[in-house]
Amino acid sequence: MTEAADRAPAPADPHARTAETFDRRYALRIMAIMSILVMIVMYIEGMLTPSLPTIAAGFHVNVSQVSLVLSVYLVTGVALSPLAGKLGDVYGKKRVLTAVLAFYAVAVSVTGFSPTFEFMVAARAVQGVGLTIFPLAMSLVREEFPKEMVPRAQGLLSGLFGAGFAVSLPLGAFVSNTYGWRFTYHSAIPVVVAVTIAAFLYLRESPYRRPNAFVDYAGAGLLAIALAMVVLGLSEGPVWGWSSLSVLGLLAGGAFMLVPTAIVEFYHHRRGREVILDVRLLRKRNVLVTNLIIVVSGLGMFLAFQALTFRLEYPSPVGFGQSIFQTGLAFVAFAVPMLIFAPLASFLVSRVGTRPMTFLGCVVGAAGFYLVSLATTLPQMLGSMFVIGAGIATMNASVINLLVLTVEPREMGLATSLNAVFRNIGSSVGAPIAGSLMSTFTVVAYGQAFPSPTAFRDAYLIAAAATLAAAFMVLFAKEILGRRVDRSALASDERETEPEPLASGVASEPAMA
Repeated sequence: MTEAADRAPAPADPHARTAETFDRRYALRIMAIMSILVMIVMYIEGMLTPSLPTIAAGFHVNVSQVSLVLSVYLVTGVALSPLAGKLGDVYGKKRVLTAVLAFYAVAVSVTGFSPTFEFMVAARAVQGVGLTIFPLAMSLVREEFPKEMVPRAQGLLSGLFGAGFAVSLPLGAFVSNTYGWRFTYHSAIPVVVAVTIAAFLYLRESPYRRPNAFVDYAGAGLLAIALAMVVLGLSEGPVWGWSSLSVLGLLAGGAFMLVPTAIVEFYHHRRGREVILDVRLLRKRNVLVTNLIIVVSGLGMFLAFQALTFRLEYPSPVGFGQSIFQTGLAFVAFAVPMLIFAPLASFLVSRVGTRPMTFLGCVVGAAGFYLVSLATTLPQMLGSMFVIGAGIATMNASVINLLVLTVEPREMGLATSLNAVFRNIGSSVGAPIAGSLMSTFTVVAYGQAFPSPTAFRDAYLIAAAATLAAAFMVLFAKEILGRRVDRSALASDERETEPEPLASGVASEPAMA
């Protein structure tokens, strides 16, 4: 069946889709593909964590070197997210998504066969393109579903996103312990290849694309270098030392690179070109609020998860003496509420509104982080993790609607990719903070140094404070769902951010698929 025959004529504006006119059969197809895609990507990225000691021993590298396996993936993903989103807006999100999946499939396929450590790091760098998949997928869902159904679809994907990460830990630990870390990659290859083929054959192209629009490669490259230096410095800070010249040089260099980035962006803006770092998007209150919430909540979540993992595995009385596999199983207590509360929140958000649901999720998550700081037994920790999962699921499933239902469809790819950049920056800051706390506050047990109870407690309390800060921020957002929609405010927001006339040769209207 051809794409043209399978598709009904698209309306002039995807926002005009209604529950009666959209293609329900296609909706089931796209959600099935996206659900499998989210789950397999999160499995692949989480499964490697329990295997790091084995990888270090196998390649005869130290702890500092093996940490590059994780950090180089994050660096590449953060650097590529804005460019991938912009290319999706220009050339079509399906086309860019399938190209990204092809690169990702190749990287996943070869990583498990890595003959040397250097080869594995390079393969992981290419694999970092996987971080651009999720925002592109969210954009495609937003364009194909009627507005009233978007929260449910986004909520399901958000739930699978968190659940996939949590389930990957026990499953990856089991596969690695039984068959070796390389088999974790081998087992994922058929699924990645299959979902890539399915996306190419069965997804429809985005109805909004502008093939003649200007692509700001220079701005994207400079921004990528700046972000990569900052993220690499933050990721390697606990290993190299926060006062080391390498870390300070990376952080200072990344900050300095923002200067030429701003100059290039200002030059393109004055010539009427569309820039990669569009401040007009951040001038929209909901876009700014969403990104700030994602930064601080991501910081708190990854900070707490780092501390939770070590506390579960360290021996008593420092921790609970769990094995790698048992630690992975413990995170099921976080995954289960993600699967329950993300769809529930996505159902309620259309009725209650995004601000109340996001606020509720942040408060519940903060309460969970505070409870885990008081936990002294394993059941108490597991109960606290359940509360954290419920709060984070509710927050994620609600707050994404502030973004995708505010920006124009033609800017969706760039907006969601920038949101992914903010999320990854927050997570990259959280883990190093946890590592710094656990390295600074220590006690001696069994003849070696372990993080003290103070280190774990402070990590959880910082996570609680960050999540409460996110709850405060959402109060400044404009409601876009429920019975208290601020229609007049949203209209004024659109007028304030009306795009300026574009240079000759730049398409100002979307090309329909």
